[in-house]
Amino acid sequence: MTTTELWCDRCGESAATADAHPACASARQLEPPRFCSRCRRRMKVQVLPVGWSAVCVEHGESRG
Repeated sequence: MTTTELWCDRCGESAATADAHPACASARQLEPPRFCSRCRRRMKVQVLPVGWSAVCVEHGESRG
């Protein structure tokens, strides 16, 4: 049995506790993610006038 640890998509640190990253949660309302929350890799982020896209080489693209 493998456990999957989730990572904060803003700072890349462990997101094991929900209240550990209040500054990150606040900033993420205005900013795109910088790290993949599944593998902790730094993502390629593109900010556009109509939103953003972030690409993880392992897990693909997400948009917002």
